Amino acid sequence: MRARHVPELAAARVEAVRDSTAGRYSLAAEFYYGLRATCECSRYGVAELSFLRWEIERGVLNEPTAERGGSPWWRAVNDELLRDKVEADLLADGSAGAASSRNVELWLEFMWAPSAASWYRAHNASIIAGYLKHESLAASELFVENFMMNVALLRVIYAHALAAAPRLALGRFAPLGRLLGDPRRRSVGLFLDLRNTFPQRYPLDGWPLEDLIAAEQRLARALDYGVIASRLTELYDFAAACLGEPRITTLVSDGTPCYSWPAEERAPWLGGTGRPLARAIALATGRRHPALPTA
Repeated sequence: MRARHVPELAAARVEAVRDSTAGRYSLAAEFYYGLRATCECSRYGVAELSFLRWEIERGVLNEPTAERGGSPWWRAVNDELLRDKVEADLLADGSAGAASSRNVELWLEFMWAPSAASWYRAHNASIIAGYLKHESLAASELFVENFMMNVALLRVIYAHALAAAPRLALGRFAPLGRLLGDPRRRSVGLFLDLRNTFPQRYPLDGWPLEDLIAAEQRLARALDYGVIASRLTELYDFAAACLGEPRITTLVSDGTPCYSWPAEERAPWLGGTGRPLARAIALATGRRHPALPTA
């Protein structure tokens, strides 16, 4: 197979399942559990496939013409992830040529030397590439959906830091980081599983943002406002450096997320930082949110 045909074949395989949620899931799972997958690689599918099931259950990956049509943005970001993985799988199987992007190279590096850090580098590089490439699609989504996009992004960046930079992620509790952030363990669902954080339907017509935030469980709020918010800029700086993508730093402004989100709309991100539990957790992990008094 000629080198230039590998990306085209990967794209064709993704195109073939674009309107089938079962097909998307099978293609994603094949990377970890297919005939070419190594036993070591297969252990890393837990976190990604759990999140994919959440997307499918919400309906965001449904075909546009379905009775409950899916989200163009969520579908496009998932496409990016699938294409990168399929291309890497083809190259690892012996197809001639070099990777068409740095993201595909990162997936190959993961396949050659599986680890939590190498999995997060590959996975997050593909996901963030999708975020950056498809921001125009995000702009057409509901305001509450934009909020969820930012929460999903900051959670996956934080999970990466747990595995690769645990002192940044947890301060004095750093020894717990690699255990909690390991994508092979179900404990990572605490950070990446949004089932218990947001409503299980799409679109969220009629949901005011205040109600969406109020529906978030107490532990999830403490995680977002206490642990992550208190170190958000540093987390995005870490992701930008680790992935070699400086544009990641533009997705946070003055300590709050701003992907497809007005930078001046900071209140939803700061509203929970003064709660006693969030404040206590921030201090316990060695941080103080910038919105809190410093005196």
